[in-house]
Amino acid sequence: MKLTTREKASYGMGAVGKDLVYILVASFFMYYCTEVLKISGTFVGVLFMVARVFDALNDPFMGVVVEKTNSRFGKFRPWLLIGTILNAVILVVMFSVPSHLEGVGLLAYVSVAYIAWGVTYTIMDIPYWSMIPAITEAGTDRENISVIARSCAGVGAAIATALTLKAVSLLGGKNELLGFKYFSIAVAIFFIAAIVICVTNVKEHRVEKKKVVTVKEMFTSLIRNDQALVIVISIIMFNASLYITQQLAIYFFKYDIGNKALYSVFGVVGGATQIIAMMFLPALRKKFESKNILVGAIGVTLVGYTSLFILGTINCKNMVLLCIAAMIIFFGFGLATVLTTIFLADTVDYGEWKDGQRNDSVIFSLQTFVVKLASAVSVLIAGVGIDVIGLNEDVIEQSAQTIFGLRFIMCIIPMIGLVVSIMYFIKKYKLDQNKLEVITKDLAERRAANDSE
Repeated sequence: MKLTTREKASYGMGAVGKDLVYILVASFFMYYCTEVLKISGTFVGVLFMVARVFDALNDPFMGVVVEKTNSRFGKFRPWLLIGTILNAVILVVMFSVPSHLEGVGLLAYVSVAYIAWGVTYTIMDIPYWSMIPAITEAGTDRENISVIARSCAGVGAAIATALTLKAVSLLGGKNELLGFKYFSIAVAIFFIAAIVICVTNVKEHRVEKKKVVTVKEMFTSLIRNDQALVIVISIIMFNASLYITQQLAIYFFKYDIGNKALYSVFGVVGGATQIIAMMFLPALRKKFESKNILVGAIGVTLVGYTSLFILGTINCKNMVLLCIAAMIIFFGFGLATVLTTIFLADTVDYGEWKDGQRNDSVIFSLQTFVVKLASAVSVLIAGVGIDVIGLNEDVIEQSAQTIFGLRFIMCIIPMIGLVVSIMYFIKKYKLDQNKLEVITKDLAERRAANDSE
């Protein structure tokens, strides 16, 4: 049974709502903590790292809960709605810190709220993506709804990036504490409405029996599959580099460029370019080997980082040039993001060829885990870095050393991470086109032999 236009639009609306919330927290909560609440960057970095690692470990356990659910509304939609309501409430709590709180009380409030937000987001996010097999048949319809959902998620992210600072200023004036509170309420209401539309109009038509992945299985498979391990480590380094830039970009525009509102433009341009890069990849793969494209993509990104660092060093505040640097950075990352997923898929075949076990779900469950781990690493570096360079939000003009330190952490450290990761990848990743052809041929022969028995 094919999805109707209404069902596709409703499912996409759910992605808009949930990623609007995600980017609001991922891109702006650190700023809210350090700039509005005046909490130490080191504390925030450590808190975010612990919470993200804890959240990553929760994913397979939530998968078990969903798999064991059997209600008249299905197994996915009840948890999707419950998780959304809980997450929306906690979102407002996170951005509604009482003005009188300080010291240990303030740190405890933020810590509990942030960890609770991560847990409740997992309750909602896991069933949202897991329900795709229950609403589509394998093939074109499933591919289409996946593209719609990813594209709509990008729209939600773009909305959060473009509107947050403007909305906070409009709703709170000079009082950012109040502005963030009112904006979080508006986002929470939209979030709930979007998911209600989704669960109301998208019914679970069928359920595929899937093996529930445990943390033990994830790491056992990873240890056995050396090429999957290479990709996982590479993804962590690639993503952590980009996330450092995303975490600190708002500080860069506030203190270096002198206009934090321009961050929205920078982020939207970068995000749009990343999507465009993904669209270009199929054409590039027809002419070049994937491994070479990845090397080229990282090279392009390094050029973008170099350009951004130079523009900051010469005190260039030309938004056109800054956006060009963003386009170069995110174009390379757009290619790298899709390519690492393709490489991960290739390691599934490699694992079956090497030891006779095909662990599709186990290997791909690592994607969410490593992305969250990369995010944990980046927020730790960004948070500690803010304190190390002596960034002081109470000072109108930061020292030259502080501004240089900010540029260094935002541009040079990611560049170092990218260089190390691509060198590691080139040295360790062995699945080139020739090797994959051999693996594919051998697997086909083995399966044919098994079928004939």
